[in-house]
Amino acid sequence: MFKYETIIYWSEEDQAYLTEVPELLGCVAHGGSHEAALANIQEAI
Repeated sequence: MFKYETIIYWSEEDQAYLTEVPELLGCVAHGGSHEAALANIQEAI
């Protein structure tokens, strides 16, 4: 479960899913799937 709002979107430029946490300035991660992107952002948080 996430404590912060997490936004996931596909980036054509990067050919990956990007995740952002708007409440944490600069907190961004990526992954090849939704699951990977969520796991990576959890580490970044």
